[in-house]
Amino acid sequence: MVELSYGASTDVGNVRDHNEDCYLVDPSLGLWLVADGMGGHACGEVASDIVVRTIGEAVGNGAELTEAIQKAHTAILESAKNGIGKRGMGSTVIAIHVRGHDYKIAWVGDSRAYLWNGKLRQISKDHSLVQMLVDTGNISEKEAMSHPQKNIIYQNLGATDVDVVNIGVIEGQFYKNQKIILCSDGLSDELPRDEIAEVLAGCDNDQQITENLIDKVLDTKANDNITVLVVSAPDDAPEASDEKAESEKITVVGE
Repeated sequence: MVELSYGASTDVGNVRDHNEDCYLVDPSLGLWLVADGMGGHACGEVASDIVVRTIGEAVGNGAELTEAIQKAHTAILESAKNGIGKRGMGSTVIAIHVRGHDYKIAWVGDSRAYLWNGKLRQISKDHSLVQMLVDTGNISEKEAMSHPQKNIIYQNLGATDVDVVNIGVIEGQFYKNQKIILCSDGLSDELPRDEIAEVLAGCDNDQQITENLIDKVLDTKANDNITVLVVSAPDDAPEASDEKAESEKITVVGE
């Protein structure tokens, strides 16, 4: 099994009194994920915990990542029906499943994945109203950072109006010195991309990167929970011949 360096940190933030984020780190499965719960006390944290446990168990039993995410959606709905949590609770998810040098990233909602190779690139695409406005050219990415409706998402796990969620998927290959960053919107909503890149450029230790990013958010208003995972390419990952070769190894499978 290929050994991967990684780091993981979460924080309640400066405003909220409980943490609805939940994450999973399981190198034995090659699985890392962030779930950002929604629904308030006894709801959001219940939903995100269900997501983490269901996906971890499903992947451990041989399920593909997208199948495991769909199981998590169903599990939230069933749990609410059975009196665990409340009807209407939900969660986003962003997950990476690594096999050798190859990886699959899948998500629902606005938790994000970034690729770092000396430059920072967002490789997931938010299931959000603001992302739709960016895609249609109505606002710029800079304007999206401060848009008053930036927290409105059009898809999440546990949504009562859908039986099957539409899962965003990309597949790629690790090259030497690359890192994948997974985070809840407590990071991406508070820190511009250049500030995230500055932290990554200033530190090589994955655990320290996650802590430094959270500390930087805590220096702002930090009105949400914050969770950050970093997964580094294995030492024996191939060298990229050029930046074009790297980008061609990232394929959008579905959104």
